[in-house]
Amino acid sequence: MNSKQIEAVLELAETLNFSRAAENLFLSQPAITYQINEFEKEVGFRIFDRSGKGAVLTPAGSQFLVSLKSMHQQMRQAIEQGQNFSAAYNEIIRIAMPIRSCIYYLPQAIESFARENPSVLIEPSFDWHHSIDSFLKGEQDLAFAIDTEAAHIHDIKIHPLYQSHIYLVCNKTDKLAKKKIITENDLKDRILMIGGGSQAPLRAVQQRVIRNTGIHYFNSSDHDTSLTNVAAHKGVVLSPGFLNDHSGQFAWIPFDCPESYTCVLLTHVTDQRWNLNHFIETLQEQYKQSKLPL
Repeated sequence: MNSKQIEAVLELAETLNFSRAAENLFLSQPAITYQINEFEKEVGFRIFDRSGKGAVLTPAGSQFLVSLKSMHQQMRQAIEQGQNFSAAYNEIIRIAMPIRSCIYYLPQAIESFARENPSVLIEPSFDWHHSIDSFLKGEQDLAFAIDTEAAHIHDIKIHPLYQSHIYLVCNKTDKLAKKKIITENDLKDRILMIGGGSQAPLRAVQQRVIRNTGIHYFNSSDHDTSLTNVAAHKGVVLSPGFLNDHSGQFAWIPFDCPESYTCVLLTHVTDQRWNLNHFIETLQEQYKQSKLPL
């Protein structure tokens, strides 16, 4: 099938009239009939029932049309992106991360890098559950990770980015927000939200706090749910600093514990592009100069 055949099917599905569909596409009626016949031969079933009054979608055609519309839209977007890319850029660096705050200085790094490399496009992608998988499939050139996540992955290169500590997150009106550091004893008689896909360092802290203080706790499915509950005064949460968006909505107070996260960037060992390495160095420099609590 080709784009002209797809457009012919979509237009006839909209008008259900061969003459009108042909007119809208600036084609003759025999031409649009030919395009649709060829399309139906290729897919192996009738999309339309013909009649003297025009055309009607078959049940199979109606079902198929849903997917066809989505595919056509994605194809058009891909073409437009390709046109934009070819007009302005000659290289692309795709970077995967679970959430924007993981690489808080990404916008600054992109801006700084672009001044010297205007023909290189930096394209971020956000997916909480599949960012590493996307990178390993070769769909991304660069990925944010915790060093323990990357320890057993082959054919990658690990680039240190920053060290992220653990914080207590609470409402700014909470009396805990006035403290400079939070200890286990500060959490007695509090409700602690746990879970939400917590990684090993945070799980260790949560378990120790529960064991040592007897604190009340309940499971929270993810970080956004936990913050919603914090905002609703339902509890407090312990969180790694890389999830802090620094919006000022909540108080993030350092928690007294030895655990922390080593945040890194991953690249494919076969990708030795100079621009890729230069962009990583630009990001690393942003974090060297950082004064934010991480």
